[in-house]
Amino acid sequence: MAERKPFPNWSAHFILVAGVAIFAFPIYMALVGSTWDASTIGRGQMPLYPGPLGIDTYLQAWFSGQGTRARGAPVQVMMFNSFVMALFITIGKIAISIISAYAVVFFSFPLRMFFFWMIFITLMLPVEVRIVPTFAVVSDLGMIDSYAGLAIPLIASATATLLFRQFFLTIPDELVEASKIDGAGPLRFFWDTVLPLSRTNIAALFVILFIYGWNQYLWPLLVTNSPGMETIVIGITKLLTAADAQADWNLIMATTVLAMLPPVAVIIFMQRWFVRGLVETEK
Repeated sequence: MAERKPFPNWSAHFILVAGVAIFAFPIYMALVGSTWDASTIGRGQMPLYPGPLGIDTYLQAWFSGQGTRARGAPVQVMMFNSFVMALFITIGKIAISIISAYAVVFFSFPLRMFFFWMIFITLMLPVEVRIVPTFAVVSDLGMIDSYAGLAIPLIASATATLLFRQFFLTIPDELVEASKIDGAGPLRFFWDTVLPLSRTNIAALFVILFIYGWNQYLWPLLVTNSPGMETIVIGITKLLTAADAQADWNLIMATTVLAMLPPVAVIIFMQRWFVRGLVETEK
């Protein structure tokens, strides 16, 4: 029987609270900075408490994106572009990966493992390595400045295929045989059995892949030209065009805070499924 301590371990709690404070302090400073004017921040005189300009700054960033020196697109446009790209990448990666893993595990065909290892080898070829030929293909297909050009080159995922394959290998053969006896074909077995069993895996991958798509920088920078197709990450970097003391720091920090909201919302909303997908014993 485990011994129950009458008092909590205060040292462990202190370390955890200190770690949270260290990680949260820059976010707090960005939130506070978005409520003061740019000149106060530029002079290095920004207090540690919120200022009077918070609502005005956020409305300016959301609807205009234009500061004293910064000339950016409205945050609502850039966030919509980022959301569409991240959602497209996430759904595409999960759909392709789960289908390819299902084929490798539950179908017997010549060179099955060869094709799996060919998928796995693509881990050594991220988009940064093949960016020149990828850009040439996208340009030849006329997908520059389009959602298809932003998302399609990034939707293949060898990592997700490997994770789904490892999970599918844990499904008992008796379950497969029982489905065959019941007259279930491959599509019905996939839809009625495999897909429901994979819900926690899908949820965990959804969170990881959504944040991956949301934080993309290099590829959207190359494939977009017009301000109306810029993503929020590109928009933040383009606001930093002036010298440090001359930048519209309040507008930059407001844009940064708004850019954090969708990934945080996804994590909070899917936290229970995300944790279950990572810690379940059958993984």
